[in-house]
Amino acid sequence: MLKDLQAAIRSFPPNVDRAVALLAALAITGTIGYIVIEGFSFLDAAYTTVVVLTTIGFGNTEPLDDAGRVFTILLAVVGIGAIFYTLLAVFQFLIEGEFGHILGVQRMKSQIQSLSGHQILCGYGRVGQEIAREFSERGVPFVVIDNNEDAIERARRRNIPLLVGDATTDDILREAGVERASCLLAASDSDSGNTFIALTAKALNPGLFVVARAAHPQSQPRMLRAGADRVFSPYVTAGRQMAISALQPTVVELIDTLATGREGERILAEIDASPDSGLAGQTIEQVLTGSKTIVVLGIRRADGQVIVGPPASEQLRAGDRVIVVGDDAELDTIQADHTHRKR
Repeated sequence: MLKDLQAAIRSFPPNVDRAVALLAALAITGTIGYIVIEGFSFLDAAYTTVVVLTTIGFGNTEPLDDAGRVFTILLAVVGIGAIFYTLLAVFQFLIEGEFGHILGVQRMKSQIQSLSGHQILCGYGRVGQEIAREFSERGVPFVVIDNNEDAIERARRRNIPLLVGDATTDDILREAGVERASCLLAASDSDSGNTFIALTAKALNPGLFVVARAAHPQSQPRMLRAGADRVFSPYVTAGRQMAISALQPTVVELIDTLATGREGERILAEIDASPDSGLAGQTIEQVLTGSKTIVVLGIRRADGQVIVGPPASEQLRAGDRVIVVGDDAELDTIQADHTHRKR
């Protein structure tokens, strides 16, 4: 109880703290003043001080001489001002706290409703925080869903777009814009929860790309059956990467460098040969005409087949994903040029 009270006091803004300190100082000063000037007992001095500061006007317990009257006038004038200042500070704290929170929630909901082609991150634990940090650094629009109090507090401190609720429910996923999102990441600490999140999200948007986290390898098949397109086990992935780092450290370093590239650098990226992209039907040589930096590493066909190091004559099909390395600006130019040609 004492700890909760201390935490509440620490949460007060500085103006409230100053107002309370001023009132306390006046109460102490008034009590000491009446004891020294009028020779009152402690109880009589404290009583008179409270009567003066609160302007109750019950009257004095003992008559006052001239010095006592002057002291009372000064104490009353300063005390009334201090009380008004305190009331104003407390009122401002309550108004800004409650209405500020309401306005902040409404502003956040409006921001989320305007998103399209964004990422939905379900879970803001250790894995979710790393995902959110990567999205933020890359400028990728996303929204977090979580109902854990600690996670909510962390997200709010970092100004992360947040919806408080259960990500396994239709309503909260719709509120996060699941019908407009490009990808959902089920990154909660519960394998059963992530499985149900994937199932619910796919039911609402069958075309949504779903990535799920599995703490236990045996959960991966269930998540895939529930609709997850990719399932990652942090422990398996970390173990595999550590083993490769020991055997081929340069390869891992190169991949990490490419995968974490930022805007303006050479990055590892995907080009989607969707029907609207204008890339389907083109060979790799035709797609890369005029390109100086882009290197094609592989193609993933719509049926799941992966072609590593495809020849320049390889023709792209609708639904292919092309894995490339190149300058960010040049990658955007390629997609824009071919989309324009198709139109």
